[in-house]
Amino acid sequence: MNNTHDEVNKKQIIISCEKLETKVALLKNGCLEEYEIERPHDDALVGSIYLGKIVNLEMSLQAAFVDIGGEKNAFLHFWDMLPASFDMVDKIEREDSGLSTHKKVKSSFSERIRKLLGMGKKSEHLKEIEIKRRRKKITIDDIPKLFPPKSEILVQVTKGPIGTKGPRVTTNITLPGRYLVLLPYSEHLGLSSKIDDRKERDRLRKILTELDMPESMGLICRTVGEGRKSIFFKRDLNMLLDAWQSVEAHLENPVIPSLVYREPSLLERTVRDFLTDDIDEIVVDNHEAYKTLEALLTKFVGRKVAEKVSVYNKARHIFEHYRISEQVALIFNRQVPLPSGGYICIDETEALVAIDVNSGKSRKGKDQPEVILGTNLEAAREVARQLRVRNVGGLVVIDFIDMRSQSDRDNVYKTMLRLVKDDKAKTKLLPLSKLGLMEMTRQREHESIKDAVYDLCPYCNGSGRVKSAMSMSVEIQRRLLEVLKRSTSKEGISVRIIMHPTILARLKNEDAGILMELESKYGKNLSFRAEPNVHLEEFKLVDPITNVEY
Repeated sequence: MNNTHDEVNKKQIIISCEKLETKVALLKNGCLEEYEIERPHDDALVGSIYLGKIVNLEMSLQAAFVDIGGEKNAFLHFWDMLPASFDMVDKIEREDSGLSTHKKVKSSFSERIRKLLGMGKKSEHLKEIEIKRRRKKITIDDIPKLFPPKSEILVQVTKGPIGTKGPRVTTNITLPGRYLVLLPYSEHLGLSSKIDDRKERDRLRKILTELDMPESMGLICRTVGEGRKSIFFKRDLNMLLDAWQSVEAHLENPVIPSLVYREPSLLERTVRDFLTDDIDEIVVDNHEAYKTLEALLTKFVGRKVAEKVSVYNKARHIFEHYRISEQVALIFNRQVPLPSGGYICIDETEALVAIDVNSGKSRKGKDQPEVILGTNLEAAREVARQLRVRNVGGLVVIDFIDMRSQSDRDNVYKTMLRLVKDDKAKTKLLPLSKLGLMEMTRQREHESIKDAVYDLCPYCNGSGRVKSAMSMSVEIQRRLLEVLKRSTSKEGISVRIIMHPTILARLKNEDAGILMELESKYGKNLSFRAEPNVHLEEFKLVDPITNVEY
């Protein structure tokens, strides 16, 4: 085979558009690296902005519950009502930039938004609040006075509803574009911390300070902006300001609660978040989606990149053709194999995600340090990938195979740091503990893929277990004994026991003697019937003539 370097490192975005859901898969050399699902009627999308009303304050939680029009009230922590810290960016004050070419543009709609955030010209009291906010003197102790119940408030969803919990929201509004993030009420300019080159950072600072934008607004340059010309940032800023004006339009005659800005569809977010210069091909199975993608790419990236989009027209489903379906099926497996013969086990619990690394069939020299290190490095690569494709988050604890050498432990830690660096979700990682455990947190914005696709089993409620045949035999005997004792004075009584075939097999074999003893002791006729449609944990005792249940 004469594979070129490009073929070896081929990256593809495959998009399936169906009536009830849109799915996007990112492939690297045919291997699934990212996977997202969107249903058309999903509520409280992360990034959407709502005009809501505070229902009540929960002082013990230091949080407010906000009615945004959904089934469940949104959760707003007091910390999320203070100015954002933007941990992932390097903030730059305009005054300290040394560049005076920035132009200030008057903005009526920004004033409207700032009023709803307690930052406008409503009163002298609010002006004082604004001054305090700027000096960062407001603390969580001030929140109940500033935002009492029934207060109108503009919030943005930062985490979708998960399980029994409603969405989480913040008052620190941001609007992400392809290259920029608009900060509607912050005066900071920032650069992504992932842009390392000092000359490039200086160049981008200059571009940001020269952009025409409304007074008292700020910007963050995203990682994909690295190396781009100023024209790309101007286009992106215009798009973001248009979107922000749509927020103002909704607020002219506000309805409370109401959605004032909806996060773009998965198709648009794919262009915004997934598409990088190293993507070789984008394939979509819907002609309308193809035209949308082509237009978006032409507008924001250029015609050359738009030519990478193609339409898939074959009868076989696009995910089957690119062997994505079989990889998606593995997402839901608890056990994931490793190339060396080892495997990892992934268990999602309410408190955390536990991942165990095992050497498995890799028996040869498995106690040798280099073999253990090799298995752990394989596991690190697979864990980083599984976290992305499963979209799991929160606290993650990884139990690596014990390594005696500190240099080996450092090697695994540095490898994990490198692997999670390009993850879109924010991650924090700690070195391996003396017990061989690595702790990390991964930002959780949506429910996991598993929770999106599956409902809890109505029988086991997610435990994945049913009672054993022996346990069911014990229950049947207990219930049967109760019925027989109650009917000792009645003659000619017959009892039919209806159950699952697996349980009947147990009764006819291992427990046959016990049932014969009961029949003999109480002088009653017992009969048994297996019905495949009966659940393993269900059974009935009935009169065989009247079919009335005992």
